[in-house]
Amino acid sequence: MCAKRLETVVVKQAMTRVKEEKMPFGWSINPYRGCAHGCSFCYARAFQSFIGLGSDEFQDHILVKDNAAEALRKQLHNMAASRRFDLQELARDIGHIAIGTATDPYQPAESSRQVTRECLKVLARYRVPVSITTRSPLVLRDMDILGDLNLLSVNISLNTLDDELIRFLEPGAPLPRQRLQALAELRNAGFPAGVFAAPILPLLTDSRPRLDELMGAVKEAGAGYMMTSLLRLTPDVKSWYYGMLQRYDASLLPAYDRIFAGAYASRDYAERIQDIVSELRVWHGIPEDRFYRESAGSVRENGMGTTDAMLAVPRPEGRAVPVGSWAESAKEGISKLNAGAELSPAAADGYAGQRPLSEEPGLAGKLARLRENPGAGCTPGTEIEVLEQMSLPF
Repeated sequence: MCAKRLETVVVKQAMTRVKEEKMPFGWSINPYRGCAHGCSFCYARAFQSFIGLGSDEFQDHILVKDNAAEALRKQLHNMAASRRFDLQELARDIGHIAIGTATDPYQPAESSRQVTRECLKVLARYRVPVSITTRSPLVLRDMDILGDLNLLSVNISLNTLDDELIRFLEPGAPLPRQRLQALAELRNAGFPAGVFAAPILPLLTDSRPRLDELMGAVKEAGAGYMMTSLLRLTPDVKSWYYGMLQRYDASLLPAYDRIFAGAYASRDYAERIQDIVSELRVWHGIPEDRFYRESAGSVRENGMGTTDAMLAVPRPEGRAVPVGSWAESAKEGISKLNAGAELSPAAADGYAGQRPLSEEPGLAGKLARLRENPGAGCTPGTEIEVLEQMSLPF
């Protein structure tokens, strides 16, 4: 694998307000800028220009927020102090905090830098509702902390079981079987965990047989839910993604042009894929994303999220366990998993056997500055909130 440049940056705040009301979370935390997984469809690479980097540096030049945990502690301390350290009021006002909206919090650098782990320790202390999204089984390393969190969900991102395709689309990410094993271990330990099948890629991962195969594997791994999302192609991401398609199979490009007149897929295409997903979801008996959406809605409404709502979440063995029991069952599972053992094979081998990142051409253009963004054109390391106010990591 190509050597990554890790640059340490100092941040004033680790937690960023998400202003888009349609999002199911009110705050986001991204312990890194850039991502070594190098997903060709990731919207976050389009914002590299705001920190003086090119889109082609997204996977090779990683900014590490080494002081993120301390910045987060100060931020939450001040917010708690203004509420007389009433943690229920703090949770109600903050709502759902999503970790990993513009980077993978468990990318390879995390194994040694442990920025995400330290942030989780702080979040556990303040009992604020948290979700985590990742492609990496390295999340299993932190199961000792997950049990202490006010944890809404651990979302494993996976949109295909095709190893060869994953290697092309996500050259630095763990293989599908490693992610599914991590999902199974999380569920067996009692954690609320499921799959983000996102983005669904036209002509690559959107066929009924491929989606059927994916859902079957997700069901077998015991996923508590499965969410799906279609590809979004903003200008810079489209330029990068089309470059990938040109190398993979140029014959696909005309069809993409028909599907994407703009950043979003056509209504006809979107409805057709939604019909397939809905039918397969029923066939495999995989819950809709209602759990995640209702969890987030509950957080916004009463501040304590699913812990107080006591939603029933299906366990792999079919028994419904109230959310308030997660911490206890998780600790029992962790004890069994870790008794006399080191990190599980899924976590330890998450990045084993991967081929080097292919050389990628740089983008000629720069993303147009957002009109309302006062920090456009800042130097590397400067906090640019727009990077962390985006939606989900696809």
